[in-house]
Parts: sequence; structure tokens; C-alpha cells
Amino acid sequence: MMRSLFSGVAGLKTHQQKMDVIGNNIANVNTTAFKSTSTTFQDVMYQTMSNASGGTSTRGGVNARQIGLGVTTAANKISISTQGSSEATGDGLDLRLVDAQSTNFFIVSDGTQNLFTRAGSFYVDGNGNLAMTSTGYLVQGWQVDPETKAIKRDTVSALKVMSDTNKTSNPETTTQAKATGIIDSNDPNVTSTSGHVMSLTFYDNLGYAYTAKFAVKSGQDRDESGNSISVGSKTKKAYNGFTIELESITSDSQTDSEGNPIDILDQYIQKNLSSASGTSNEDKIRNLKSKIFGDAGGKSIDTFKIDASQYTIETISGIDYITKGSGSNKTYALVSSVISSINTSGPEASITFSTSTQAGSASGTPVLASKIFSGLSNAVKNYMTASGTDTVFDKSANGFDASFDKNTQSLKIGTSAATYDLFFKSSDGTFSDLDVRKSATATDGTVSFTNKGTSVTFNVGELGEQFDKDGINIDFSTLLNYDNGGSSTAGLDRGTVADASDGAGKKIGQMTGLTIQDDGQIYASYSNGNTELLGQIPVARFANASGLESVGSNCYKTTLNSGSFDGIGQDISSDGSKMNSGYLEMSNVDLAQEFTQMITTQRGFQANSRIITVSDTMLEELTNLKR
Repeated sequence: MMRSLFSGVAGLKTHQQKMDVIGNNIANVNTTAFKSTSTTFQDVMYQTMSNASGGTSTRGGVNARQIGLGVTTAANKISISTQGSSEATGDGLDLRLVDAQSTNFFIVSDGTQNLFTRAGSFYVDGNGNLAMTSTGYLVQGWQVDPETKAIKRDTVSALKVMSDTNKTSNPETTTQAKATGIIDSNDPNVTSTSGHVMSLTFYDNLGYAYTAKFAVKSGQDRDESGNSISVGSKTKKAYNGFTIELESITSDSQTDSEGNPIDILDQYIQKNLSSASGTSNEDKIRNLKSKIFGDAGGKSIDTFKIDASQYTIETISGIDYITKGSGSNKTYALVSSVISSINTSGPEASITFSTSTQAGSASGTPVLASKIFSGLSNAVKNYMTASGTDTVFDKSANGFDASFDKNTQSLKIGTSAATYDLFFKSSDGTFSDLDVRKSATATDGTVSFTNKGTSVTFNVGELGEQFDKDGINIDFSTLLNYDNGGSSTAGLDRGTVADASDGAGKKIGQMTGLTIQDDGQIYASYSNGNTELLGQIPVARFANASGLESVGSNCYKTTLNSGSFDGIGQDISSDGSKMNSGYLEMSNVDLAQEFTQMITTQRGFQANSRIITVSDTMLEELTNLKR
């Protein structure tokens, strides 16, 4: 038989194999992340007809005479490091690997072994796992350390991005708040008994929301030395003063039988009233409220003794009088009227100081109570209004209360509510400090203050274990005191001045979406504004990526020539590579090149077929010799 006949057959088979490869490439022109394959040929063994001989001094050497026996496939080389074009999908779970220095692969598991793929079309299956859309193979990755909340780079495992634990985001208690806006001294609300109301919504440890209402009212102005100034006195005015008092705390989830919010501040007071410190219910209420917000001014009651140089206490016919003078000029103030006129019920609680003359002494002159006691400060006198022979001291309007101690012959005056004092610089209206009123000085009639800085603690931890035991720090430093047309805009917001999310607290959040960053880290976003790290998608790299064995379904497995996988993988960003979310890698098949290869393959096949026909003709001629 002629050798050329078998060479032609070998050529046909080899070109047929190349055509098979070209057909597969073209068939997968739209397959996600498909890598094209190219075929190379090599000649096969040669039959040596005569060996080569070396030359001598008289004769040259002779080359060997060899006849080739055809062609075979040298290699099918996969173009695995050549990236395909980018295809935008808009699906956040579609990922495209963008290689910088190395060829990267996603790591997936078919349940028995780890496989590797460039096709990043993923979805979340019914069990909450990130999986390949085409095969359901589970994407492998790194988990989050439950203690540090950071990625733990360990043996890869299935990424369960929608487990029962991460479908919701834990609530956070409120720990920080800030006051913002303007307090206008001419605001009728500020100058009224009810004050300008500021509301603060905050959360407990369980994510329940509460609303606290605070009232800002006109207070005592202060001079450069820290002494209070009577209302209307402008001579040494340096700081404009206001008071802030906690009014109520209601829960959004607690209502009474009529659907009205329940005041849990009032519940707290009623529950602890019997055991609270204080000589009266009013003192007890004040002290309980001061544990939550404000300073219990009643703890530092100002004492004003009767002016002994002019007045004395006398008991006439079993009735106590404050008297002045003697004989027909003696005047009397009923001590019992001071004691009996203290009214602690309702918002109009007040104390009335009555003065009277002894019966039959028409020449007697009524004496106002504000003159009976020595060292009465301007701060106190200002809130005492004379009407005829009576002086009314109304605690609902000014925040003071009063009592008369007959044994010590003194008047005791203190704040009637737990309040703080806010001071603003008269020069520019900016916030100065937040102080607590101290006792008035009986010698010069002034009231001094203790500086408390720019923030105070709202001790909601007193209300129950569901609140942060350290309470809520409220910062007043950005509050302003300007003329705003008689309208105040002051309010309270959660968070710090620098960062509104810092310590703001949050309700429980429901997962609203997943985001995969360029480095493969997976974050969940929640309805309460939280974002939480759920895991990270690592990549696999091989010393010889083209040595991987294709197993179909866009997946590869390792071979002896590709290099092994260590079971952990690498951070894709370690060499500058990244993942593009919302994109897929297209096939890297070049149709122009494939069609060109198809033409040359077709012609090669055609030429080899001619070898067979010509060889057949020659054999035919040989067999015809017998004729």
C-alpha cells in the first residue's frame, strides 16, 4: 500500500478534529464566560529509508532519506486567560471577574467536590444560599467571625446570605441626641406657662419607639459673674436664661382603653412615689423626675428668715401672727394664712401671703410678705405679685415653690420641678452653658449657678431594663438664641452633632437588598438603615490555569498540570483584580478568526482527500499492469 494513502487519512482525521473544535467554539459564541480553544498540528513518525553518513576527506556526507507518515493533533489549547467582553445585566448578583495579573475563578461546589468557574451568574436559592443560576452549584466563600464581625479567612464553605439570623437587623438603643434650631425670647410659647415643646423620639434595646416631650421656658438671665439678674434688668446682662423641663414620655406601642398614648413617666412616678425621698408628694415627684432628667432644685431650698429687727412671731389667743411695731401701730400677718394657703393641686398651685391689722387698730399699715423676710432675692421677688394686701407666689409660672417653717421662723423657697437652665451669650446668641440653680444668698439677694457644660444625661435607664443603663446624652451646644420673628424652631434629634447616625438608635430592620463590592464582600441592607457584612467571595488562582480540565456547565476541575487548590482561596483584590457587580463576562470567541480557521481547515481537509483519490488512481494504474 502507498504511504501517501495513510498520510491522507491521517490528514482527514486531524482536520476533522480541528473542525470539531471550531464548531464547538462557534456554538458557544454566546455562552457566558466561555473560553475558546485552538488546535495545533504536528507531524508523526518518519520511515527512514537510509541513514545519514558523515563526510570524508574525499567525499561529502549524505543526509538521511526519510518519508513522513502523516499528521496528528499536537494540542488543543484553551484561551483561558483572555477575557471576554462585558455584558451589563443590572442584576446585583451577576458578577464579572476583572483580572489584573492573574486569572481568577469563582469557587463552587456540586456537593461532592469544589469546581471552578468564570460564569458569575448567581442567585439566592430557597435555602438562602448563593448559587449558580445554571446548575445550582453553591458558591463557596469566607464567613464572618461572630465575635469580631470581620471576615474570617478560613476553609471556604457555602455562603448562606439569607439565613434566619440575617434576614433582620438587630435594633439599637438610642444613646446620643442633640438640640438644634432657634429659641426666640419673644416667642409667646416660650414666655407662657406651657413653654415651647421639643420632642425626642428614641429607641430602647428591643427597638420600641418612645417620644419624650420637653418644655423650654423663659428663665433667669445671668451677669458676667454668674449672678442672676431680675427680669427687666439690662445693666450687666451677659447671658440670656431659659429653663428646660421633662414633660412626658409616651410609648408608641402602649395606649390606654381609649387609644391614647400612656405616659410611662407618670407610671414610673406612681410606682415609686411611696418609696421616694421627700417630705411631701411634690418633693417626691420632683426627686423622681430629677433621676430621669433635670436637677431636683428642691434639694437646695433657699431659706429666708424673718427680719428679726422689725418682725417677731407672736401667739395671740392661740393664733400665730407675724407682727411689726407696737401699740396702735402694730401690724399683724397671720402665720396660719401662710401655711393654710399652700395649694399643691392642679397646674395653678400657689401660695398666698396675707397681711392684716389687729382689729380696732385702724392706724395699722398692712405689710407685704415680700418685706417681712430678709435677704429675699430679686429672683424671688420678681415672681411675687402684690395685689392689695396679698402677695401671690405662683409656682406654676416660675418653677418655684415655698413653705413657711414656724419653728425656725423662716420661708423656704425651692424649684417646683426638676429643670435645667440654658444660657446663651447675649452678645451673639450662641450657646454658653447648661447650669443648675444654686441657693440664693440671703445677704445680697443674688442667685449663683453651677456650670454643667454643654450636655446632660437623659437617664431613661431608670424606666426599665430595656433601656441603656447609661441613658441618652443630649448635646445643646448648637442651640441658638435669635430673634426669629417670635417663632422658635428648637427641636431634638437623635445622633451626635458630628454624625447623625452615631448613637441614634434603630428599630428592628428587615432585609431590603444585597450588595457585592469589588472585593467580593457581601453586605445586606435593612429597612432601618443598617448595613451588615455577611461574607466574602474569594477566588482561586492556579499556576497553569490553562491546565484545568473542563467538565461542562462552564466549570473546570484541577488536574496534575494545573496546580492544586488549597481549600481557602485568595482575596481578589490582592493583586489589583476585582469583581464588577451587575455585569457578566461574555464568550471570548472571535468569530472572524473562527471563520478564517474554518476556511483553512476546509481547504486542508479537501487537499487531504485529494491525496487519497490520487493515491487510489495510482494503485488502479498499478493493478491494471497485468492487462
